[in-house]
Formats: sequence, C-alpha cells, structure tokens
Amino acid sequence: MRILLLVFCALLAGCQQLPPLPAGQDADGIVDLRSGARLTPEQLVRELAGADLILVGERHDNPDHHALQRWLLEALAPGALLLEMLNPEQQARVDQARVRLAGGDRPTDLPEALAWQPGWDWEQYGELVSYALEQPWPLLAANLDRAEILEIYRNPPVLEGPSSAAAPVRAALEAQIRQSHCDMLPESQVPAMRGVQQQRDRRMAQRLLQAPRPAWLFAGAFHVRRDLGVPLHLRDLGAPGTVLVLMLAEEGVEVSGRQADLLWRTPARPGTDHCAEWREQRQAQAKKDPASAGSKP
Repeated sequence: MRILLLVFCALLAGCQQLPPLPAGQDADGIVDLRSGARLTPEQLVRELAGADLILVGERHDNPDHHALQRWLLEALAPGALLLEMLNPEQQARVDQARVRLAGGDRPTDLPEALAWQPGWDWEQYGELVSYALEQPWPLLAANLDRAEILEIYRNPPVLEGPSSAAAPVRAALEAQIRQSHCDMLPESQVPAMRGVQQQRDRRMAQRLLQAPRPAWLFAGAFHVRRDLGVPLHLRDLGAPGTVLVLMLAEEGVEVSGRQADLLWRTPARPGTDHCAEWREQRQAQAKKDPASAGSKP
C-alpha cells in the first residue's frame, strides 16, 4: 500500500519538492484560463501531469520564458521534448551529442556539434538545450528542413482538415503574417507564407503524435494557439489523449481562453522595434538602388 501511495504521489507531482522558481518570476502569475482561477506552481504541475501532449508557447527572445521552460522540465520530466528550433536534418547530430554527453564527452563547440541554426539566438537557448541533451528522454526536431520550406513556398500543398483549413483560420493567419512583417510584405507572398506556417504546424502535430508520451513541444506563441496553430492540426489528425496549451506571456500581452488553457505571466521586457529596423534598411537600399524600393523587406 505504501508503494502504491508513493507511485501515486510521484505521478501527481504533489509529493515532491519543486525546484525553486527562476529569479524574478512571480508564482502568482499563473492562471487557469478555463476557469479564471489562480494556480500555484504545484497546482500547475499537477494539471500538466495529467496531459498526454503539452504545448508551451514562448516569445523567442525572452530569457524569462526559457528559464521557466527549464523549470518545467525539472519539475515534471517529459517522455520527449520537441523543439521548433530543431530541423530534421539536425536530428542525427542531436542524438550523437546526447550519446557523447552521456559518456562524459562534452563537445567543445556544442552549437557547431548540433549544426545550430543562426536564426535562433544560442544565448537564448543554449542553457535550455544543454540541459535537455543531458536528460534520459529524447530531444526531437519539430520543424521543417529549409528545402521543405522552399518547396512549400513555391508549390503550396493543399491542406486537408476541417479545423486547420477553415477560412477564418486562414484569414487570421494571413493578418498575423502581414502584421509581423510590418505591413511591408508584398500581398502576393502572403498566401505562400501562410502555407508554410500551416505546414510547419502540421509537422509539429505529426511529430508530437510520433513521440513518446507525455510529449512536450516548445514553440512560438502563434504555433501553439488553440484557435490557429498545432492544436487544430492535432484535432484534424485525430490525436488521442489530453492536449494542454500553456502560454508564457509578458504582462500586457492579451491571451484568451480560446488561445490557451493555462497562462503564466512574466514581467514585460523591452523589445526590439524590428519594423523600424526594416524601414531603415529599405530606405538605405532605396537610396543605393531606387528600383529596389518595392522589393521584399
């Protein structure tokens, strides 16, 4: 009987002491968006412990979000962790690095060993990825390879599924693409870019279904949204089990119950004005070559 109780407690993550929260993070910032109730970190972990698939949304350049992701992994180990930041062509390198680390042989240049993509800031992800590589559960690629993305961009496949292919979903994603490109993207490119976005979401859903459970995905906020992203594809693919979406969001960022199940608020951080940078680049390019002023930013 005592053994059964210990097993039950471990499964609920309620009988073990949780790791301390990362510096600067507020334990009062956790909300169950389904009920509106505030949750303690212990209650959050118990909620997550009951799910088969857990999707965690982040702002890519927010170190608080990566610190909380690390905390979540320490508090409740997954069956597998999938990362948007890894492509299939990197999987063999990831597996080799895990074997080397397990044998006490740490690569001198870990980003080089992983063929880490320069578009993802290693300063942001290095600690999280290093921790994941040292764990017994697999670290898996969730994204598309660049060659696949280029082919989808040139020849967008027909997306099948009543949820993910719905007209309101396509329209909302296209609006988001325009906004994220500062309304400077040629309109002719918007449908193709939306096609790439949705095929990336479909790949993440497929990889989640293939992974050992409980399978976790760390990805950008729009990818994990219930109303626009991977959860719609999981529904279209007939995913069995419980799916939970935890959104990590800064103060002031609106997150509704349609978008996520759980929310963890983090302090607002100053962001880079990418639109201002793009406008400056376009203006500088226009001065050098006026004919290029209307080209893709």
